[in-house]
Amino acid sequence: MEILLIVVGLMLAAVLLVGVGDRLRLPWPALMVVLGVAVAFVPGLPDSFDLEPDLILPLFLPPLLFATAQRTSWAVFRARWRTIGFLAVALVAATVAAVAGTATALAPGLTVTAAIALGAMVAPPDPVAVEAVAGPVRMPRRLLAVLQSEGLFNDATALVIFQTAVLATVSGSGLSVPGLLLRFVLGTVAAVALGLVVARAARWVTSQVTDTTGRSALTLVLPFAVYLAAEEVHASGVVAVVVVALQMRSASEADEAEERLVQRSFWDVVEMLVTGVAFGLIGLDLRSAVDAAEADLPEMLGHAAVVVVVVFAVRAMWMATAWLLIARSDDVSAAPRTAREAVVLTWCGMRGLATLALALSLPTTTADGAGFPARAEIVVIASTVLVATLLLPGFTLPMLVRALGVAEDADAEHAAEQVITQRARRAALTRMAEEERIADLSEEVSAALHERMARLDGLLRGEPATEGDRDRLAAMRRGRAVVQRIQNSALAAARAEVLAARREPGVDPEAADRVLTRLDLRTVLLD
Repeated sequence: MEILLIVVGLMLAAVLLVGVGDRLRLPWPALMVVLGVAVAFVPGLPDSFDLEPDLILPLFLPPLLFATAQRTSWAVFRARWRTIGFLAVALVAATVAAVAGTATALAPGLTVTAAIALGAMVAPPDPVAVEAVAGPVRMPRRLLAVLQSEGLFNDATALVIFQTAVLATVSGSGLSVPGLLLRFVLGTVAAVALGLVVARAARWVTSQVTDTTGRSALTLVLPFAVYLAAEEVHASGVVAVVVVALQMRSASEADEAEERLVQRSFWDVVEMLVTGVAFGLIGLDLRSAVDAAEADLPEMLGHAAVVVVVVFAVRAMWMATAWLLIARSDDVSAAPRTAREAVVLTWCGMRGLATLALALSLPTTTADGAGFPARAEIVVIASTVLVATLLLPGFTLPMLVRALGVAEDADAEHAAEQVITQRARRAALTRMAEEERIADLSEEVSAALHERMARLDGLLRGEPATEGDRDRLAAMRRGRAVVQRIQNSALAAARAEVLAARREPGVDPEAADRVLTRLDLRTVLLD
């Protein structure tokens, strides 16, 4: 009952803090962490949130990864595979090495394998934290796409390193780098294959379910199922969930307007509530880290501060290198292309749920019964890195973006949505002309239909109906059946064009989704 009350309280707090964050122009997940910390130290409350550490990742990570991955596309990943390799694999490995070296120098009682486990905890920026903090900030979509690509796959790298390092620490054996690489490659390949198979099976199941609510419910079960299945066969659950989400989204068809609207609303609610509980949990569990440190807390915090600096420094050097390489590239969608963008991407390395879950999942003893080396200090350092990388950027990122002038670059990228809108409009008018040649319409109805469809770009922008629209609708009602068929056909062509654009390289999936949502709403209202 105690756990249930805390979960319900965190959900309610998330709902309230969304509004507070909007008013204060602050990221509400960061406010949830602050609230969790404040609540955790209230006298008389339980010492910790009593949830099995092994359940944290399976409970929270799959739905949040699935929700985030639905906002991107295969085309983005095909175009950014170098970025994924450079950031999600190489940067994670470099951060692990730097943190492990720093930690062993600071804490003599820390073994090399335990230090590597610490490095794996704090290495991966959290895709949910990045999306929640950086998403509302007015910055170029190119930067958000880079952060999304990095965040969706770096957990897989970090988890493999962490699990291998912990196993080596517990067993007392050495860490085999070739074995680690082989495990990573095999786990990734198996996860991709599993994700594609599950997505295909899920599409078949949804085709047999006629109820829209039932199909939406399936998408909630799907990320948990594929994550657990992947972990069971020693594949990457993170990669499997991302692949399923990408494949399911890419397989969306033009006539699934109602289903897309329902699922979009459904997942917005799920993502908000799960994110609220997860970030509140981060704050609540900081108390357990403080209690475990006892009298050594000041010294541990000093070590943690050094590790925080190392984490930021490694990311800064990595982004500076990326800038020097990309500045000579012909790919205009790549990032960072300027020093200002490199600074913003450096500041957006927020840690989150994965860091918390890995820190809490550390075993307390080794195989010979001895305590896990410097466990309390590892948890304190990981928690400090989490708070520093989440709260500092979370509260200062909007000011940094404005100060560097990066926000000004975002205005030009809004034109991408207008390009997709015009493509949808041309597709609709072309289909309407084809249908009109077949149909037998009066001049009055034909003129009204032409005038209304000529304003489709306004409808796509969400402009309200005018008195003239109502007059044209009255004229079209005289040929209701034929007109409705032509309108539905034209809108179907527009939706198909937007979905095709979404799959193309260089097209912003979020821009396409915004246009598609307005078309879906128009279609459902007409139906």
